[in-house]
Amino acid sequence: MNEQEQDASEFLKVLVAADVLCLQELIDYLQKYLIESKSEWMEEHFDITRQFSLQSNNLLKLQQFCVDFIAKSPEKIFKSTYFVSLPEKFLAQIIKDDNLQMKEVEIWEHVLKWGVAQNPTLIPDPDTWTDDDFKTMENTLQHCLPSIRFFSLSSKEFLQKVSPYKKILKHQHYKDLKSSYFDPYSEPNENISLPRNIKIDGIIDSKIVNLNIVSTISRWIDKVDINNKFAHFRGLYLPYKFELLLRGRRDRFTPKKFHELCDNKPHTVTFIKVKDVEEILGGYNPIIWKSSDTGDWSKTDGSFIFSFKNKENFNKY
Repeated sequence: MNEQEQDASEFLKVLVAADVLCLQELIDYLQKYLIESKSEWMEEHFDITRQFSLQSNNLLKLQQFCVDFIAKSPEKIFKSTYFVSLPEKFLAQIIKDDNLQMKEVEIWEHVLKWGVAQNPTLIPDPDTWTDDDFKTMENTLQHCLPSIRFFSLSSKEFLQKVSPYKKILKHQHYKDLKSSYFDPYSEPNENISLPRNIKIDGIIDSKIVNLNIVSTISRWIDKVDINNKFAHFRGLYLPYKFELLLRGRRDRFTPKKFHELCDNKPHTVTFIKVKDVEEILGGYNPIIWKSSDTGDWSKTDGSFIFSFKNKENFNKY
């Protein structure tokens, strides 16, 4: 162990000792110092960091550091040998994260694996479970179930991976979930979470929109599931790569610069973020832009404008 490693390790030990002695100011200072100055070491030695962070409920900043790191590199936890021994509260905190970079069906499978491990008498096959067994699993997973984005699953994943465990879910929740697949015109309730903010390189270079918005725009462009009120809750629809033509902060958003960079290019999408709020405005133009001094006009019935007031409230016109 080199000097830097020993230094970081010693700070963790001092942090735990400060917690035992209830020295809150020192606890806060050491957590901040470790996160700001020793983050690279803690990521490299994540197992050690995680173990220290879970020794006390007072080390919330250090625990959040671990959650944020797991969101970026979920294999560090979900594929580890100690996954099934994670405390319930910590696991629930991990899967609640919008930025957890895992497919939802894989998160669900791992949560089930964790739940079975907490009840050694249970056989993994749900076909063998009694009503009491299902109740036991429901109680075991009660803090994790609300964070699973069941509505993000495909119909095949729902049938194969969720239906066998329907007795774990609240009756009304399962009924709403089932209706979303068999009756796409049914109304979503207000408590459905959108898919996680999965990062896929090369789809779009943007500072203001995520892939969920890009997926929704792409569905509107291709008119895919446009009448399905649950479409934007499902898996991402990403048939296109969006090439950045103009960025306001980089190029200055003036009419002259817009036409210089965007004229004669078809199929453009414009995103504009409203200052100081979460709202994003924009529109899609399937035909080419032309400078106004040309005197030419074009018509299209494929264009539309839109407003995303926040990640769960949007409109297309």
